[in-house]
Amino acid sequence: MTAMTTGSTSRADANRRRILDVALAELLRDPDASMDQIARAAGVVRRTVYGHFPSREALISTLVDGAVAALADADARARAGVSDPAEALARSLLALWPVADRYRLLIALAQRTVTVQGIRERLAPLREDKIRLLQRGLDEGVFVSPLPAPALAYVVEQMLFAVTEAVNDGLLAAEEAGRSAAVSVLTAAGVPAPRATELVTGMS
Repeated sequence: MTAMTTGSTSRADANRRRILDVALAELLRDPDASMDQIARAAGVVRRTVYGHFPSREALISTLVDGAVAALADADARARAGVSDPAEALARSLLALWPVADRYRLLIALAQRTVTVQGIRERLAPLREDKIRLLQRGLDEGVFVSPLPAPALAYVVEQMLFAVTEAVNDGLLAAEEAGRSAAVSVLTAAGVPAPRATELVTGMS
């Protein structure tokens, strides 16, 4: 690869990253932001945006992929080296919330374009990690639920979606949502409320 080709590729990558960063900011500010608005905010012509993303839906889909990757990274880092399932779940939830909070309006927007099923498919690897953690907790008696681990993982996932919607609708303050979600999920998994509250309070 020549130096000229390498330079062109680097500029294209930088443009793509800038467009994604600006698009996220614009869509969080105005969920109906058009490709023209995003191009102007990014300081590029519309053709450049379409050169990277053939449609608004493709752009939003790429942003959702980035959000899911950020969630997976936060989850893995939070659980690393933690053996107790309840503590691991609490740490995971507290780490996930700041990421979910950053992207919560995007996720709500994506449900209109990517579809809920598309979002679920993207979350599958993260859900599989949760299933393994929940199964371990059920096996050890740390979690108690009539639901099998895969179904319980869906409950956890939907509770987090519900919390983001509650914040979007002004029913819950964003700064309280992470702790509230963590305690709610732990109790849904069968952890006694005092223990769940103690765990979360000690970490936040």
